[in-house]
Amino acid sequence: MDEGTSARTIEMEEGNLVMAKPLILNRVLKQFGDKTAVNGISLEVEEGEIYGLLGANGAGKTTTMRMVLGVIFPDGGDISYFGKPYGPDQRHEMGYLPEERGLYPKVKVSEQIIYLAQLRGMSAREADQSLRFWLDRFEVPEYYDKRIEELSKGNQQKMGFIAAVVHKPKILILDEAFSGLDPVNVELLKANVKQLRDEGTSILFSTHRMEHVEELCRNITILHKSNSVIQGDLREIKKRYPREEVFLGTTSPVAGLEEIAGVTGVERKERGYLIRISDVADAKHILAAAMEQSEVEHFEIKEPTLNQIFIKEVGESNE
Repeated sequence: MDEGTSARTIEMEEGNLVMAKPLILNRVLKQFGDKTAVNGISLEVEEGEIYGLLGANGAGKTTTMRMVLGVIFPDGGDISYFGKPYGPDQRHEMGYLPEERGLYPKVKVSEQIIYLAQLRGMSAREADQSLRFWLDRFEVPEYYDKRIEELSKGNQQKMGFIAAVVHKPKILILDEAFSGLDPVNVELLKANVKQLRDEGTSILFSTHRMEHVEELCRNITILHKSNSVIQGDLREIKKRYPREEVFLGTTSPVAGLEEIAGVTGVERKERGYLIRISDVADAKHILAAAMEQSEVEHFEIKEPTLNQIFIKEVGESNE
């Protein structure tokens, strides 16, 4: 048994040894006075998984993450980390990138990130090596001796990410990791998040950007007013919702789409039409009408987006 395995709890399942899951929340409850902030949420994050935790402001996401981090404690239910309750080991095994970045502007990158890594159990030498590795990975080794205030907002955010992962956490909490970044830096950070996932890090990921969740997450929980309203495999969740849109791309205009039975709306796009339908069976009538008038380059019955599902369940946009 290697060192990483020996540090974790091993469970028995039908006579076989199995690894305890990195993070399990079991009917977790948190109240502040007479307000219930989190009402019995349960979820499990597997090893090497990015798990999406979603919800509008005030839904309970931040409270849930703070309980996972051990900043506050549940009033009911329990949280386990590799089969163990919260303790000193868990502080060393977790990393956190908050929405409000917390690095000190007038302190050098190296001084504060190495210090933070030491608080998480690393030696100064290990922390220095890990920091240099990450600065090289982001192609900014020259930032080692720079103060945070000397960096652009995007590069400050990258230093915050490094501070969250420099001690090689097994569980990583990301709260709006990509907010405020330009598209190039979003892709750079996403690539590194995926790499950490592939290396076995378990990631609890909270964001308002539904397209990032669709790209990165297999399982999700959507919170609304402290309750879990949608939970499970994203692909299976999408199958439960009707497909109500068709994209039609043609070489020339198509007339009369609005008059086809079952069509509830038509929106002209640069390369075709986005057509809303009341039933998926109506799509064949759209295709037949289009083929009579033009050459069809693209025809797709679109699955619902996560943002559309969110609006259906929560009743408001999460953008």
